Amino acid sequence: MDTLMRLRRDRQTPPARHRLVLPDDMTVPLGCDAVAAPAGLGLLLLPRLPRVGCVYADGTRWWWIVPSDSDHALEWPAATYYAAGAVVPDAARLPHLIHRPDGTVPYTPPIPLYLALCRLTGTTPAWSRPISA
Repeated sequence: MDTLMRLRRDRQTPPARHRLVLPDDMTVPLGCDAVAAPAGLGLLLLPRLPRVGCVYADGTRWWWIVPSDSDHALEWPAATYYAAGAVVPDAARLPHLIHRPDGTVPYTPPIPLYLALCRLTGTTPAWSRPISA
């Protein structure tokens, strides 16, 4: 299953020329993806997270760096965009870094980010939805 997910993702990933650029001293031991949320939610998300990694902004969206495959078994809210490989689609210019964490790991923990986004967008987390027979 993991192999199929990776093959599907590789096929969907746009060219790397629009990839978010991490600060030189950051390490990415778990790979690197990004979650975009509307800019209006950005400031509301910050106090809801136990740790904030690298965050980028492009005027309309804030981009949160998360470990690779943070979309596995999750349906991120409709207001968000999940970017495998931290590749920004249709960017006239790359988002700029607006927050950098202490230390060398750029990640925002994906589960608290997911839950905060669900709460702010009024989305029921995937694991809480009723299952139909």
